[in-house]
Amino acid sequence: MPFNTPNAATYDLLMNRRSVKARDMVGPGPNRKDMEKILAAALRVPDHGKLFPWRYLVLEGAEREKLGELISRALVEENEANPKTAEKMKGYATQGPVLVVAISSTTGESSIPVWEQELSAGAACQNMIVAANALGFASCWLTGWASYSPTVKGGLGLAPHENIAGFIFFGNQASEPEERPRPEFDAHVKWGFPS
Repeated sequence: MPFNTPNAATYDLLMNRRSVKARDMVGPGPNRKDMEKILAAALRVPDHGKLFPWRYLVLEGAEREKLGELISRALVEENEANPKTAEKMKGYATQGPVLVVAISSTTGESSIPVWEQELSAGAACQNMIVAANALGFASCWLTGWASYSPTVKGGLGLAPHENIAGFIFFGNQASEPEERPRPEFDAHVKWGFPS
């Protein structure tokens, strides 16, 4: 197929895509072949300098439970959370059937600003959730406290220059998600050079 072929269905998908709360997802999630398609879409984003400043950890089954235990331990070690609160967080990573930890892996050894590399990682996350929807799956891109935790980052093997761009959950929706408030177009779009 030639590049940049017009596709009205893609525009419709973008205008109608809606995240599904991870805790509301049901199985089955995407299988290995589907996940490979979703991740292949993540690799096709704008990337100034061709640095590939991202990588991904795919967690399924019991692997998600290991992340939940890591998050629970981090809460106690870093925030002195009580064990009961920490225990509840063990279920965080098992909310959806499949979880991708999206990692922003920037380099300071390039003329490309780190900010642009981080933008590329964000675009990759967006491509994943759009691709999942195109394949018939629900998705939810979350961050939160755990994505900034040194203990969690260390436990996942992140290097000092790496950050968690998001925990992206994939599964199916049990019911139609509700729309959320959207911004007023004219409040966020101005035409012409500022006077």
